[in-house]
Amino acid sequence: MPLDTLSKVFSALADPTRRDMVARLSVADATVNQLAEPYRMSLQAVYKHLRVLEDAGVVRRPPGPQPRPVRLETAALDLMDEWIERYRRRAEERYQRLDRLLSTMDESGDGEGRP
Repeated sequence: MPLDTLSKVFSALADPTRRDMVARLSVADATVNQLAEPYRMSLQAVYKHLRVLEDAGVVRRPPGPQPRPVRLETAALDLMDEWIERYRRRAEERYQRLDRLLSTMDESGDGEGRP
């Protein structure tokens, strides 16, 4: 069964090296060689990480001659943000309901919620 886009993005970002690459690309585009500089791994391993990020839609490399810049694609991050925000709002609403209930209980004076 093929993974949906959101699952691919979360899976791609599960790796700390790929998250670091995304963090660096959020500052500026970079070539593969520039991305590879801080890591103690082969260029081939860096390409494998980039392929995972590309397959998830997190980064892209435009066609053309080398060196090609690697660019961060914000649409994938927006998708994650929307998903996280939806559940964050639901959790906040739950806590607000609980706060209101506890406030009502405190106002009743006995802590038991009885008038």
